[in-house]
Amino acid sequence: MEFLLTIINAMVISLVELVYLFGVMIAVGFIIGFIERYIHTYLVLTFGRRGILLTAWIGTPIHELGHLLQCFIWGHRVIRVKLLLSNNTNGVLGYVEHQYNRNSIYQQVGNFFIGVGPIISGITTLIVGMYLLVPQSFYSLTTLIYQDGSFKLGGVEETFGVILALISGLFSLENVVNPFFWIYVLLGICISSHIALSKQDMKGSARGLLAIYVVLLLLKLVTILLGFDSHILVLKLAQYNTYVLAYSTIGVLFALLALLISFILYKVKHMII
Repeated sequence: MEFLLTIINAMVISLVELVYLFGVMIAVGFIIGFIERYIHTYLVLTFGRRGILLTAWIGTPIHELGHLLQCFIWGHRVIRVKLLLSNNTNGVLGYVEHQYNRNSIYQQVGNFFIGVGPIISGITTLIVGMYLLVPQSFYSLTTLIYQDGSFKLGGVEETFGVILALISGLFSLENVVNPFFWIYVLLGICISSHIALSKQDMKGSARGLLAIYVVLLLLKLVTILLGFDSHILVLKLAQYNTYVLAYSTIGVLFALLALLISFILYKVKHMII
């Protein structure tokens, strides 16, 4: 009976640890995905199916490159890649076909990171773009996030503080008169409009997430037998979510901006008609 309770306890704790480690990234993906659906809806209603190409010419290649890079990292065999399909009538804008060894736990875990690759590549590109095109805003954001090498974010209030600081820092008078700022805005709108995961991406991520859960469960059982508490280590690793949350505000901000612009275009068209 005691052994059974140990197994159940390990299963529950491993599930909680899974949420700790990847819950923020998954939540960000769903939030941006929810916004993106409305962006595409307004673009299609305004310009027809090809209206999505207004943002896809940048956003979709970044999305697919996110999958592709993770395939290389996790040892998957890449079969076929299309970074952008401008004439596809079934709504598919790009894809990466890959195969993996189902007997390899490493490659199975990789399915999760390959699935969420567009979130990683999208947010990373926005960060690099900010650093190159509007460096003052980048340094202001990083100063807010870091202090003496430690985490500053600790809760909802601090997170909203980062969002407000990001908005005020980006849309400052100094940036508004800077042509590189408007290039960054265009880049941000296009990328954030295509960060969200497709149904196929989510299926692949779910398979990988299950593999990660199995790994966490096995590690938990081993550490219990050895008398070592791995939960503390997982909590330490999960602190990276503070950075994920802070930098993801850039993607959410540009997704909301893209939604606002697409909605205005939709309203203007129908006012004229």
